[in-house]
Amino acid sequence: MTATCHLHALSAYAPDTVLTNDDLAKLVDTNDEWIVARTGIKQRRKLADTDNASDLGLVAARRALENAGINAGDLTHIVAATCTPDLLSPSVACILAGKLGAGPVMAFDFSAACSGFLYGLSICRAMLCQAPEARILFVCTEALTRRVNWSDRSTCVLFGDAATACVLTASADKALAGVEDVICQSDGNQRDLITVGGGTACRYGLGQPTDENFFITMQGRETYKHAVRQMVRICEQILARNGLSIEDVDLFVPHQANMRIIEAVGSRLSIAEDRVFTNVERYGNTSSASIPLALAEARAAGRIAPGSRVLMTAFGAGLTWGAALLRF
Repeated sequence: MTATCHLHALSAYAPDTVLTNDDLAKLVDTNDEWIVARTGIKQRRKLADTDNASDLGLVAARRALENAGINAGDLTHIVAATCTPDLLSPSVACILAGKLGAGPVMAFDFSAACSGFLYGLSICRAMLCQAPEARILFVCTEALTRRVNWSDRSTCVLFGDAATACVLTASADKALAGVEDVICQSDGNQRDLITVGGGTACRYGLGQPTDENFFITMQGRETYKHAVRQMVRICEQILARNGLSIEDVDLFVPHQANMRIIEAVGSRLSIAEDRVFTNVERYGNTSSASIPLALAEARAAGRIAPGSRVLMTAFGAGLTWGAALLRF
């Protein structure tokens, strides 16, 4: 398909504090060997106590604007993907607009959990079709360690904090990449498999302590099965819709949730390991920031060259999932 949405900058930011598996072993009954064998994760990042999701996003946003050569005042939209916003309201996007000095832009958040980057590409692509002159700042930012139950070893080892940002326009002039196609889907019947608490369903009174409903919960075995099945299926669907085969893909960048899932999806798609990019061992699952963080690192490492076609896929709470094709 003809690209009507182009990336003009892509930046990533992860906080300085590193939590190793040995660090987690001091908090919960676990160890490095157990975590690596089941997840492939060796460490993850944790934001400072004084920071929130918007603070991470602000660092990434400023870098993206600088790299794109665009002033915040020239933006028409700010879109933020997050399942861990600073507050229920105002949105992270509005907070960012104010801190960036963006002016009267259209600003809003949405939550598709780990599928957020792909859902956001679809949303921005649609907005650019409606308003080709638009200049969009799209931020994915997550403070997942704020919603981790550190006594639950099945989930606390998985998640880390990070943010990414990109500038999107309809113009191909000096663009990094064009969005060839995006497909996003969901199944709300499976909504209970992964949840992130803290919303209005948590009916706390003043002074009452939080309980397990405030934190991330996951039914791991069922989540694994759905994740592998749906990511494989939607990758096959997007390739077929564009008349492509897996051999036409130069690099495969899946959601960095769990090495077992990545390996299973890659195997079923029959893509060679040297065409799969992973960084889950260093960051864990950073939800919506996961794929663009991996993209930024892959590009910096020389794994993406001009002309490269990149296939991306993700799966997250909702349940949501998606796939996208980028041509650099």
